[in-house]
Amino acid sequence: MFDVGLTELMVIGVVALIVIGPERLPKVARTAGLLLGRLQRYVGDVKADINREIQLDELKKMQQEVTTQVGSISASVTHEMREIEKAADPLADSSSAASAATAPGPDGVAAPEGGAAPGLAATAPAAEAKT
Repeated sequence: MFDVGLTELMVIGVVALIVIGPERLPKVARTAGLLLGRLQRYVGDVKADINREIQLDELKKMQQEVTTQVGSISASVTHEMREIEKAADPLADSSSAASAATAPGPDGVAAPEGGAAPGLAATAPAAEAKT
């Protein structure tokens, strides 16, 4: 910030000794040191606050980007699901018409296309035998 060398500090010290005097110089130097320390802490706090604000802005931008990406992905998935449902509707209509055309079996349940289910045929007589 300031380019002050050793010779400049010596000149400032000699002038301060002459102007202020040897009795008050230690007190003035102590006060100047305290004020300089406070100034440095204040500048450090301001820098930290600025860095936090910059990071917060970056996080808000990333959150907004992620939100827009999630929205676009959600819209894409919804669109694809609707396309699949549209494609599956003609298939569902034809399969429901085929199952409605199948006649019910002796127990009142329509048999699937491959004949009666093997598990159902084996359990139905056993249930009738118990009653």
